[in-house]
Amino acid sequence: MFALFPIRLLLMPAAALLLLAGAAWAADLAPAPALRGQASSGASGRAAASVAPASFGGTHGTSPGTGGALSRIKDLASVEGVRSNQILGYGIVVGLNGTGDTLNNAPFTKQSLQAMLERLGVNTRGANMRTANVAAVMVTANLPPFATQGTRLDITVSALGDSKSLQGGTLLATPLLGADGEVYAVSQGPVAISGFSAEAEAAKITRGVPTVGRIANGGMVEREIDFALNKLKTLRLSLRNPDLTTARRVAAAINDFIGGDSAEPTDPSTIVLQIPPRFQGNMIRLLTDIEQLRVEPDQGARVVIDERSGIIVMGRDVRVSTVAVAQGNLTVTISEEPQVSQPNEFGNGRTVVVPRSSVKVDTEGSNKLALVKESVTLRELVDGLNALGIGPRDLISILQAIKAAGALQAEIEVM
Repeated sequence: MFALFPIRLLLMPAAALLLLAGAAWAADLAPAPALRGQASSGASGRAAASVAPASFGGTHGTSPGTGGALSRIKDLASVEGVRSNQILGYGIVVGLNGTGDTLNNAPFTKQSLQAMLERLGVNTRGANMRTANVAAVMVTANLPPFATQGTRLDITVSALGDSKSLQGGTLLATPLLGADGEVYAVSQGPVAISGFSAEAEAAKITRGVPTVGRIANGGMVEREIDFALNKLKTLRLSLRNPDLTTARRVAAAINDFIGGDSAEPTDPSTIVLQIPPRFQGNMIRLLTDIEQLRVEPDQGARVVIDERSGIIVMGRDVRVSTVAVAQGNLTVTISEEPQVSQPNEFGNGRTVVVPRSSVKVDTEGSNKLALVKESVTLRELVDGLNALGIGPRDLISILQAIKAAGALQAEIEVM
C-alpha cells in the first residue's frame, strides 16, 4: 500500500510529459495556416510568404506542401541599373613567331602598322612590308558596375585577319570604347592562349582555338560611369526568369520584412520598391537585407528538348494524362558472307569469290502498345516513359506526339 503511492506520483508526471511531447510533435506535423505566397486572412490583407533573412538564421529548405527549394532574392532578381557594360577596341598584337597576318591579304593590318610606326616617328609609306609577326585583333571586355579609375579588367583578344596563332604575342596599348564612343579603359599585355597549332609539310594538328587569347588584368579603367544608387527614391528589381507568381512572392517577402506595402509587382519581371524614409540615403543596408530573403520561385511546366544531342529536360510541374503509346521502327539487316569457289584439279577454271548476301526486314519487332498512366509527380512520369524501353531520340518524338494529342500539360521548347 505505501510502496504503490510514491510510484503513481512518479508515473503521473512521466505520462503528462509524454502527452505534451506527442501534442508538440503533432503540432509540428500540422499544415501551416497560410500557404507560401498566398493571401493571409489577417487584418492587413497583405500576402504572407514563408521567408527568412540569412542574418536571422534562414537556410535552404523546402516548402511543406510542394517540396520546392527556397532561393534567395539575390539569385532570382537583379537591381535595375546595377549592371556591367560591354566595351571593345581594335588593336595590334606583335611578337608572333611567323604566325601573323599576311599583309597582302589583310590590308587593314598593313594600314594599322604603318599608322602606328608613323606616330612613333618611322615613315614606311611606299615600302614593301613583308613581316609575318603582326596580327590585327579585336579586344573585348566587360566593364563591371561601379568600377573606379585604376580598376583592372580581364580582356579577350580575337584575331581579325588570317593569323594562324596568337601564341607568344603582346597586345599594344589599345583603347576600349563604349556604345557612346567614349574611351572607358585601355588594355595592353602578353596574350595567353589555351590552344596550339603544329604544322609540317605533310601533316597539321590543331587543338583548341589558337587565334583567341586572354589577358588577365590586361585592362585598366580610365573613365567611371556615374550612378547615384544612394539617391534613388524608387528601386526596381528585375526577375531573371519572369513569372507572375514569383514576382508576387518576392514583393510579399519584401513587404513582410520592411512593413507596409512598399513593394508592388508591376509585371511578371519587375517589382517596384518605394524606399522607406528610414532607408533613404542608406541603400546598401536595404539591399543587403532584401537580397538575403528567401522565397520559393515558380515556373510554368516546360519540357526542353535538344534534338542534336538527344537531351531532354523536364520541370517538376510537367504532367501527362493517361495515354497509350506504341512505337515501332523499320529495321533492315544486311549481311554479306562471300564464298570462295575453286575449280577442279587439273581443270581450266580459276578461283573466284562468289558473293552471298542476306537481307532481312523487320517492320514490327517486339514493340507493343504501352500505357502511360496519369502522373502526379515527375518521378511517376519518368517511370512511365522509361517503361516504354526506348532511347532519348525516340522519346523526343513520343513527347511531341503526346503534346499534339493534348495529353501533355506542358510547353515544349526545342533548342
